[in-house]
This record gives sequence, structure tokens and C-alpha cells, in this order.
Amino acid sequence: MLTLRDVLGDLDVRLLAGEANLGVPVRWVHISELADPTAFLAGGELLLTTGLTLDTPRKQREFVGRLADHGLAGLGYGIGFAHQKVPKAIVDTAAERDFPLFEVPYDTPFIAITERAFTRLVNEQYALLRRSIAAQERLQRIILSERGLDEIVAALAALIGGPALVYDGRGELQAAHAFRRELAPDVVAAAGEELRERARRGDARGFVPAHPDLAARALALPVGSPDSPDGGLPQAWLVGAKEDGALAEIDRLILHQAVTVIALELLRRRVADTTERRLAGDVLSAALAGELAGPDLVRRLAPFGLGGRVTTLVLQPADRRAEAVESALGEALRGEAVSGLVAPHGRLVGALMPGFLDDELFELGARITRRVAEQTGALLGAGAGRAVAAGEVRESWNEARFALEARAMTGAAPANGNGGGGAPAAPALASYRDLGSFQLLLSLQDSDALRLYCDSLLGPIESGEGHYGGELMRSLEAFIECNGQWEAAARRLYCHRHTLRYRIRKIEELTGRDLASARDRIEFWLALRGRELVQPAAPSTAP
Repeated sequence: MLTLRDVLGDLDVRLLAGEANLGVPVRWVHISELADPTAFLAGGELLLTTGLTLDTPRKQREFVGRLADHGLAGLGYGIGFAHQKVPKAIVDTAAERDFPLFEVPYDTPFIAITERAFTRLVNEQYALLRRSIAAQERLQRIILSERGLDEIVAALAALIGGPALVYDGRGELQAAHAFRRELAPDVVAAAGEELRERARRGDARGFVPAHPDLAARALALPVGSPDSPDGGLPQAWLVGAKEDGALAEIDRLILHQAVTVIALELLRRRVADTTERRLAGDVLSAALAGELAGPDLVRRLAPFGLGGRVTTLVLQPADRRAEAVESALGEALRGEAVSGLVAPHGRLVGALMPGFLDDELFELGARITRRVAEQTGALLGAGAGRAVAAGEVRESWNEARFALEARAMTGAAPANGNGGGGAPAAPALASYRDLGSFQLLLSLQDSDALRLYCDSLLGPIESGEGHYGGELMRSLEAFIECNGQWEAAARRLYCHRHTLRYRIRKIEELTGRDLASARDRIEFWLALRGRELVQPAAPSTAP
């Protein structure tokens, strides 16, 4: 920082007033003979003048007062032109205002002062640039080495000499690091609350935090541009503070550079998460379709920390909330320190986890279900399957899904008694003890008897109508799942109820069955569920 004392240095000038303020920073040097040059000044400049227009004491006093009020760093008065010495009114007014004033002799040209100041300013800016480049390179190396957001924040705290914090777009703390002294928890919470209030207002501009412990020494900057239509929020917020004193120019520059670095790290994490989700979804879909089993499935599950025996937890989200439930389920597993694979499958979201004994599984599943329900408010049901060999994941998944469906159909309390704490938003956890008649289907998995039974009921629908048979099968399943309610089933299929009635009549003609009969509906329902066990297909739209 260039100060007035640095500018004067060993120059042949005489200080007349304002010695106490020689430490003020000088942002530029300006030469003017105007009676009021403040319209062309921003504050912080050192002004040089010969006072050609200052021909009365009143003008001289007003001139100095005007400069002091505008926040100039000081005044250099050249003698030998309009005045042989600095006028007394100027000296007295400068002394009253403690405003730095120095006399420039006739044989000391103004350019000697400007060159000295500009050289120092250029050198300072060059040094500032070098420091900022070094800081940027240090942060970039952390990204390239994939050491994560915590390491970036720790390095940033060391660079600015104070705490650095990263919040998400809605004010939830994601990472924080202190320099020497930790920020008080109430200060961290207050900053988060201020960000949440800005999120509610849709305000994505940088600002100085309002908390007294941060107001004089911190800066909050938005990270990234909004990429979603739900509020125009930045991806995250960076809050940096100086531990002692205010942020210097280099600190602010480093914080602005760090915004880009953090945005890149968040992008890297998002790409990695997306890739992992896609891989997890592919593995789960292949396993449930019967395309992966045995040693091949064991090998594909190993990168997810699964081996030996595994179990499944299946959740049913509310409509259009699968992504939120999937994210919350992953967080819940991490909160329980449980490794596993989380992925959606049709209308369900599932987790493959290491094998647990029944009681341990029920307790863990209930805790996870409760956490997901509390976080999303969008959970309709949950089921758990028993532990199986890693190569037989499909069996555990079907057991969990059928338990969930049996629980939904009966509306009874789960037999295991391990619910979600009684809160309406946390559905009770279903298990194999709730299977009821599903147990018969599961006991016949992949048997010729089950295949023949399913084909005898569903074969005429599929083979008799060609491609249209698929539409009939979807209509049959929706009609049964909605307990024969025409309006509800039509809404699920996105068709008119008259269209649905036509399809159901066609099914009855092809099969010789009557879907008004509870017995025939039950047989069709069993055949549909059995077909999922013996004939891998696309994810069901049923719960």
C-alpha cells in the first residue's frame, strides 16, 4: 500500500500540516488548477496545484475544505508561480483539518512526484499480481489433485489469514476452516441465516455480512451462476474474513479468484456424483433384470464397498420426488457410516447395503427411513429385504419391494414393529414378516410352475394383440393396483376412462376372465407379480 509518507520520502519538499495523517494510502496522483476539481476525483488521490485560481483567502479556505471533505490523501502546493509561498489561509485551514499539506519548491517539477508515485504503484500492482497468481496456482493444484473442498477452504483460510466458509445456495454450511481462532458457532449460524434470508428474497449479489463479528472484516461472494429455475440462487456462497483487521486488497482479490476455483470443484463433484449415480443405476437395473448375477455381479458391486452378503432397503417416493429421496437416502447412509449403492429403479429408490442381522437391519432401516422422511417429507413407504449373497441381490430386492407393496395394500402395522417413530411423515418399515401371500410367490422364484401359471393368464394378452399387448398389460396392472377404480387408473395411465374401459373389455375377451370378479383380479395380480420374478423386464411402474 502506497502512503503519502512513501511518496514524499527524500523529495525536496516541506511539510506544512497534517503530519499525523501521512500514513493514509495514496491511490493516484492528480494535477489540477481548477477551483473545484472534486468532480474528477474519486477520493484517495494526492492533488498537486500551483493555486492559479486561488486569489482570495475565502477561495483558499474553501478549496482546502472541499478537498478534505472529498477524502483526498493530501495536497502538494507548488510555489514560484501564482504564489511565492503557500498562502496562510491554506496552511491554517489544512492545520485545522489535520489535512496533509506540503510545499513544492519551484525547482522541483511535479513530474518528479508523479513518477515516484507511479513507479511505486506499478511495482505494488505487479507484486499484487504475482501474489494473486501464486495463490490461484496453489488452489488449482488442490483441484487437480482432487483433494476436495475442505482442502481448498483450508488453503484459502491460510492465504487470507482468517476463517473461510462455504455454504450451499440455501445457506447450509458445506465446509469451514479457521486460521488461528475458530469462529463462534453463533457467528457461523448467523451468516447461514443471512444467506437463507437472501435466498428467500432471490438476492444473489455479494455483500458484507451484518453480524458485528464479521461486518468490519468479512466479505460474502456468490459462487457460480444459477442453473435451475427454482429461485435464481447461486450454487454456493463463499464467506472469507480477516482474523485481525479489515480485508486488504490482496485478500479481496484472492477471495474473488477463489470463487472460480470453488465453482470448478463443485462442478467436478457434481460430475463425479452424476457418473457414480449412473453406474449405480446401471448395476442395479442389470441385477434386477437378471442380466448380472453370481461372480459378475459380485465384481461390479465391489467398488461400492459391497461384498459377501448384502441386503436391500427400498423406498417409495411421492410423485416427482424420486431425486430428492435418492439424495436424502445417500446422505442418510453416510450419516450412519454405511457404505452402499443408492439408485432409482422405476418409481422406487433403493439402497444395497452390507448384510445385517434382522434386528440390526430393522433398527438401521427405521433410522434411515426416518431421516429421509424428515428431510424430504416425500416418503410413502419403505421395505427391507433379508441379507443374501452378493450375487443374489435380486432376491433381496424383490422381498423388500413385495413387503412394501403388501404393507401398502393391507394398511396394517408392520409385523416387525420397527416403525419410523410414529410420525406420519416417516412410514413404518416393512419386511419379510409382512409378505403374507407374497411369500408363496417368492418361494416359487424361477420355477417352471410359476412360469406356466403366469403364461396361462397373461400369454393371451401379449401374444393375441402384438405390440398393443403391452398397452393392455400396463392398463391391466394400473386397473388392479387402483383396486378397480376407473378414474384413478385412467389418471395413472394418462388416458380417458372410456379408453381404459375399452382396454379392460379387450382383456376380458382375450382371457375369458371377468375383472369385476375379485377372484379373477387376485389371480391376475398374482400373475403380474410372478411374471416379474421369472421374466426380467423394464422397471415396474407399480409401488
